[in-house]
Amino acid sequence: MLLNLDRHFNIRLALGNAQTGPWVPDATTIKHSLRIEVIKYFNRYTRRVETESIYGESSLRWIYGTPLGKLALHALAKRAVFSKFYGWLMNRPSSRKRIAPFIKRYHLQEAEFQRPANSFENFNEFFYRKLKPGARPIASVENAIIFPADGRHLAFQDYSACPGLVVKGQVFKLEELIQDSGLARTYASGSLLISRLCPVDYHRFHFPAAGLPGATFLIEGHLQSVSPIALAQRIRILSTNRRCRTELQTKQIGRVLTIEVGATCVGGFSYTFLPGQPVEKGDEKGFFRFGGSLTMTLFEPGRVRFDADLLDNSANLLETYARMGDQAGLRVG
Repeated sequence: MLLNLDRHFNIRLALGNAQTGPWVPDATTIKHSLRIEVIKYFNRYTRRVETESIYGESSLRWIYGTPLGKLALHALAKRAVFSKFYGWLMNRPSSRKRIAPFIKRYHLQEAEFQRPANSFENFNEFFYRKLKPGARPIASVENAIIFPADGRHLAFQDYSACPGLVVKGQVFKLEELIQDSGLARTYASGSLLISRLCPVDYHRFHFPAAGLPGATFLIEGHLQSVSPIALAQRIRILSTNRRCRTELQTKQIGRVLTIEVGATCVGGFSYTFLPGQPVEKGDEKGFFRFGGSLTMTLFEPGRVRFDADLLDNSANLLETYARMGDQAGLRVG
């Protein structure tokens, strides 16, 4: 897609078009953005540090790494209209042609899909696909808490003592994130799990523990990317993007606050649970539509202890890749 800012000047954003996919800037256009390092993460299953394959990487680096790209970001990319338009493209029947190449390029496991890949009416329907029962087994340890989503995770045992959430002098503030001073005080010294979903991931999110969920509370905001490329430039994206919080009352670990954060091309989250109805650990909470996105889980102080590998990696700001249902830590006591 070509966005005309005036008669003589055009900026092409990450939309691309329905047939060709995201626009990829050439080497000259993105030369200044290449200072942003490749994204590394620790894969729990291979036990290796790996390099992330980023959907629309060149466009992200241009938008967040160059002056011209930042102009485009503030002009349109973080606005809801951008994400709504891209969502409309991904809902069109013509977007089906993207599915097979996407599966091949990112090595998705079709055997896990509940439905055959050729049965989806559009790319968005494929994107928030369900998996077969058993594709994401829930940790069998009785006192385990689990990852709520597939993705790359950071964990901080005590939120009040995690300097890693200060980037370039910008402070990620809890009260700004949840827009409730009482809740902010409750979780101020609690444990925080950040789960970042890439477009290649399974995009349904689940409850990390059994309990009684309350109603969702929507907090409006922008829709910027939550990729590390973007967060390295502005950590406050986490607390200013459109987001929705839900508090879960549990018998064994007290109150748990779960938050879904929208991102560029992910204006909406859909919920599949019923507030006030008990849920089991691993039950589905909802799903994101197309794009990268993120969930955050806050536990009250002293209630859980995250696994050692997760904490060690997070201390070095190295994300840990793990799937929904796997153990993230243990309850204390």
